[in-house]
This record gives sequence, structure tokens and C-alpha cells, in this order.
Amino acid sequence: MSHPGVIVWFRHDLRLADNPALHEAVQLGGPVYPVIIFAPREEGDWPPGAASRVWLHHSLASLDASLRDNNSRLLIRAGESLEALQSLLHETGARAVYWNRRYEPAAIERDASVKSRLKESGVDARSFNASLLVEPWNLQTKTGGPYKVFTPFWKAVLDRVSPPAPLPAPDRIHTPEKWPASQQLDSLSLKPSIPWDEGVRSAWRFGEQAALDRLDHFLAALIRKYDVQRDLPSLAATSRMSPHLRFGEITPCQIWKAVHQAIDGFTDNEAVKNAWSFLREVAWREFAYHLLYHFPHTPSAPLREDFTNFPWRDDAEKLNAWKKGLTGYPIVDAGMRELWTTGWMHNRVRMIAASFLIKDLNISWRQGAAWFWDTLVDADLANNTLGWQWTAGCGADAAPYFRIFNPVSQGEKFDASGEYVRRWVPELSRLDDRYLHKPWTAPAAELKRAGVVLGESYPEPIVDHAVARQQALDAYQSIKK
Repeated sequence: MSHPGVIVWFRHDLRLADNPALHEAVQLGGPVYPVIIFAPREEGDWPPGAASRVWLHHSLASLDASLRDNNSRLLIRAGESLEALQSLLHETGARAVYWNRRYEPAAIERDASVKSRLKESGVDARSFNASLLVEPWNLQTKTGGPYKVFTPFWKAVLDRVSPPAPLPAPDRIHTPEKWPASQQLDSLSLKPSIPWDEGVRSAWRFGEQAALDRLDHFLAALIRKYDVQRDLPSLAATSRMSPHLRFGEITPCQIWKAVHQAIDGFTDNEAVKNAWSFLREVAWREFAYHLLYHFPHTPSAPLREDFTNFPWRDDAEKLNAWKKGLTGYPIVDAGMRELWTTGWMHNRVRMIAASFLIKDLNISWRQGAAWFWDTLVDADLANNTLGWQWTAGCGADAAPYFRIFNPVSQGEKFDASGEYVRRWVPELSRLDDRYLHKPWTAPAAELKRAGVVLGESYPEPIVDHAVARQQALDAYQSIKK
């Protein structure tokens, strides 16, 4: 007698390969009912932002196409997750629900409740690890607690973690004789009602195959010089895997295996070193999830309690100038405009832009985290929290608060040719390299030649960095007392 069927509940795992919940469901031999349940109210304080919703729309379309190539399809429901699953169980006669685990605080609470309620009614409810090399509770310090510093965490990963071999995509997904009703993807209203997403759509390909293709390109063309070039925003030298990982179109285990296979083919030590530098960045993502799981309050509160009463400023005008890329500091403005246009920002520039908001404008990291959450296609609660608290100096393994990026010297160092700034701040494109990152120092004749009118075609700096830096240090001293 064949199995009555399994509902596979997709969330942040929008792929067929290396998908343990799907793999285990297929092994049972009965019909499989893939479903996505759009339930933003269950995400706590962090429902998907605008850019994430755009990516989700296209990724779900890609997943449905992949399933249809396997004679299956993606069922779409919206509303409360438990109710949707119970309805599907009733409609299909299935007696099992499988899903892959998530680690955000609201998702953990919701999933535990769903699993408990389903099991009470006799349903086979199972969850699997499908998005991490090592789950947060499986790696502890020698004293039995969580890691708060990355370097020993990284050493522990290398010494104690052996990621499993990625699972293949199923050869065949058994389908039911009759499918239950499904909503149309457009009914979720994920795309903006006022279209602004053309830049996002033109900058990216979405879905599992796009993720695999991007990884192949990175391994073939970029990884050998990764550590040398990854800080240069004018170059397309990073992997740009972050949104694909965010939506589970690819897994860290797949990346880990592919990079190791590439390393086996390298003949020079420098290429091997660069590849390991990239794997270290993959481990930073693991570290972010480790921290989020063990310190679930950190998306809204500092890990370091001494920062609880930090004297942040409430300055809507300056915050808005930062969001729009109109601060008067070209490298910051270039990054913020790249973000608004493409839903992504180069990591080096993310650090510069974040430091500017926190330490030049003295605006809370929470404001920056909220803006990135809404505008990044790779908006990931664990990474977003780690990155902003790191910059603010209030998180785990954080940069000291008194480490304050100078936006001029950072621009001159990492965008020496000015190619990045000229692309995203075209009103400065004719300015000589000597003044590009500090246009307010250019002689009047140079500004006139370049067609720049400070305060009109491009803003004057909204703060004096030297003055702002001292104010930031003074504020830090106030909480130390």
C-alpha cells in the first residue's frame, strides 16, 4: 500500500536539489504536495521588505517552473500557516508535513507550535536542516556556551564540522491524481503596485539554476583573485551569492563542496588562499545564525548591554539624505544609490555607508538595519543584525566603536580610479580624480569645468567628518562612564 502523501512546506529553501524535506518526502513513494504559504504576519517585527518581496515573486515562479518540469507544481496559499496546512491535509488525505528549519526567533516559535499541533492530530511532522553547515546548538565553546568571537568559531568549524554531501534533485516527484486548489502567484501582491523594480529585475536572474550558474561563473573566473579584489566595488569580483542563499536557491553545503572541488584543481598556493578566504565568508554567515539563535533579542537590542542607553540622535532630515544618497560624501552616496537601484550594495561600501550613518550622523544602527531590510534583495535577519551591530560596536566580535571609517580615505583607497562613484553619482563624473571623493575641496575653476555646482547639482557635505568623528568619540565616552 502506497503512502497517502506528504505536504512539503517550502519557505527559505526554494530549490529542488539538496532539499532534505523534499528528498525525504519523495522517498516515501506517495504523492508529494509542494506548497508555499505566504504568512507575513507570522514573521514578527520583520515581515519581508519590498526588495525581498520582488525577489520572492520571481523565485517562486522559477520554483514552480522547475516543479512542472518534474510533472509537479507549486501550490500557493496565504494566511495562517497552521490553518493552511490543516486545510491541505484535509483536502489531500496526506498524513505527513515535512519542512526545512528556519532560525529566526519568530519562525522558531511558529514552527514549534505548528509541529506540536500537527503531531497532536496524528500527523507525521518533521523538520530538517537545509540551510546551514552546522546548526547553532551543535557547536559550543569548551565551556559549553555559544561563541561570541568569530575566529574561534571559524576554527571550530574547520576542526569539528563535516558538511554532508549535497543531495541530488529528485529524479521523479510522485504526483496526485487530483491537485487541490491553488492561488495564483500574482494574488500575493509581491510586486510593487507602483513599479520601481526594473533595476532589480535587470540586475539579477532568479531561481535555482541562476544560483548554480552564478556559482559556476565565480569559481571559473573570480575566486582565484577573490581576496585581492573583493574590496574593490568597481569590479564584479564578489560571488553575489547572498540573495540566492537568502532564499535557499542554493545551500552552503553545495557551495562548500564546489569550492573544495575547485581547490583540488588549483596548482598555485595563491589561488588556494583566495578560495579559503571565500569559505571564511561563508562561515561568517554561519556565525551570524549562531548568534541570532543564541541571542534572539539582538535584531532590536544591542548584544552589549552598555550600549542600551547610547545617546543616538533623532534626525529625520539627515537620515533621509543618507537613504537617498545625498550626503555629500560620494562613496556613501554611490553605495546608497546602488542599493536603491539594484537591491544590493557591495560589502565594502556597506561598511562605509553603515559607519557613516552610525558615527558621522550618530543615528542608531536600528534605523540603518530597518532601511537595509526593506531595500536589500539579500535581506537576512541574521546577517543584517550581525553587520549593523558589528559596525556600531555593540555586537559580537564587533569593531571597536572608536574605529570610524573616513569616507574620503575609504573612497580613495577602494575606488582609486573613481569608476564606482562615477557610475552611481554621474553628476560628478567629469570631476578630476584628485577631487572626486572630496568635491568640496575642488577649486572653483575645476568645479565649473566639471559642471558641478555644490549645493545644487550635488550637495555640500551634510556633516564635517572631523567634527562628527570627535562627537562620536565623546558619545562613546559618555556610556563608558
